[in-house]
Amino acid sequence: MKHIARKRFGQNFLHDDSVLGDIITAIAPADGDTMVEIGPGLAAMTDLLLKSLPHMHVVELDRDLVARLEKRFPREKLTIHSGDALKFDFASIPVPAGRKLRVVGNLPYNISSPLLFHLTEFTAQIEDQHFMLQKEVVERMVAEPGTKAYGRLSVMLQWRYRMALMFIVPPEAFDPPPKVESAIVRMIPIADPLPCDTATLEAVVAKAFSQRRKVIRNCLAGMFTEQQIVDAGIDPGTRPETVPVEAYVALANSLKRAPEPQAQ
Repeated sequence: MKHIARKRFGQNFLHDDSVLGDIITAIAPADGDTMVEIGPGLAAMTDLLLKSLPHMHVVELDRDLVARLEKRFPREKLTIHSGDALKFDFASIPVPAGRKLRVVGNLPYNISSPLLFHLTEFTAQIEDQHFMLQKEVVERMVAEPGTKAYGRLSVMLQWRYRMALMFIVPPEAFDPPPKVESAIVRMIPIADPLPCDTATLEAVVAKAFSQRRKVIRNCLAGMFTEQQIVDAGIDPGTRPETVPVEAYVALANSLKRAPEPQAQ
């Protein structure tokens, strides 16, 4: 029986053989890799990955698809984790000494950002990530300062990863076709990111980009003095989208060191 894509799970199943081949080439699976696929769906990519891997893991929320996977693949080839990837402990997957986890997936667009942030909790255990995402989201992830796409997602992820947009995938490569173009992104965790408290940096970045049309002096009023902004190497008269990642980190670190500015 054909599986009907479920909108509530954000299901769009990739079926284009050429695109699938390009994705496998980009991932370059090798014997010895510990690979986990998020949302394997109808297993189009799983099948191809298992041609190079003796075994892999998948995380799937849809119980109907879990049942299909259980019937299709023997346990010695595929370990199925039935549940929500947003709550999954990726560190629970056993990895040989000296190796790290490789993560891949055609991510549901409706949970892509929360899932990306969830995965930042496991960067120490992850070698790389290759994901299919909405093209607009990937463009925001890899955007450089001074561009319209640069924002909160850019800063928070670029602090933890080196990233690259690999290639664009058209809607017709999926069933059902989404209304937008997709893209493959490669994410490699930075071994030694600039030291910073995640929650503090998130608060600073969220406030900075809450009013993009204003200069950063006004965006951060009440959180920083103008002198703190200058000390972080930032022109107070510039806009938030021109400020590089390392300057936001410097701001966040200054907030942890200094008392909050007094109301005027």
